[in-house]
Amino acid sequence: MAILNIAPTKSALLTLKHQLGVAEEGYDLLEQKRQILVFEMMSRLRRAQEVEQRIVPMLSSSYKALQEATLDVGAIAIEQAMLAIHPCGQVDLTTTYLMGLKLPKVTSKLKPPSLPFGVRGTSANTDIAMSLFVQVLPLLSEWAELQNVILRLAAEFRKTQRRCNALIKIFIPNYHQTIDYIAASLEEREREAFVIVRMIRDRLAESVEPRN
Repeated sequence: MAILNIAPTKSALLTLKHQLGVAEEGYDLLEQKRQILVFEMMSRLRRAQEVEQRIVPMLSSSYKALQEATLDVGAIAIEQAMLAIHPCGQVDLTTTYLMGLKLPKVTSKLKPPSLPFGVRGTSANTDIAMSLFVQVLPLLSEWAELQNVILRLAAEFRKTQRRCNALIKIFIPNYHQTIDYIAASLEEREREAFVIVRMIRDRLAESVEPRN
């Protein structure tokens, strides 16, 4: 803690008290924001874990089907068949706001084509792999959104935490110490002024007393 380099005057004392009130109010708001960020991060972390637990077995089944299809017709035939596939949906990226913080929102609308591949050149496992990969895409979109949001919330949390620490450990204690110092200085001046006025009054009283 340190005393601010400010002249010990009544106007400075009033200004510092006002600034202290603003700083304490700002700290309360930042503390509330910090708690909200923690809650939002934890809720999204739980959701991300749930989504990941669903994604892992689905991807495992998808890749297994793709391996079976590759064994059936070969990798070149699979690649050629994929070139004939048109996009079977769309992924929209929008923005939401949380306490002024921009957060991404991913919305996917995907569905497997009715007849993705022809009869010749592929196998049933090719259709199965295609269907499984399409089914997992919405979860992958949600997982990507959650990961990005968590990173942004964590960065905002660290910034908010630094501001809270600066206020509660540096600025607010400095203001309190400076206010106490100025208040003590003003009281000392008032006492000195009172003593001086009293001494002057006593001398004036002595000077006007009648002499015998």
